[in-house]
Amino acid sequence: MRLAAVFAFLALAACGADGEPERPEPRETGPGVRFDVSGSAGIGVASR
Repeated sequence: MRLAAVFAFLALAACGADGEPERPEPRETGPGVRFDVSGSAGIGVASR
């Protein structure tokens, strides 16, 4: 049970570790329907 509590604490502590969220730049949309998905995800420890 303690391991689960430590994991939950570490997961919550990592939220927002890289700073405030940034709004993406607006894109121009043309006529019609367009659906794009892009992005990235990662997990781990990094130093800058």
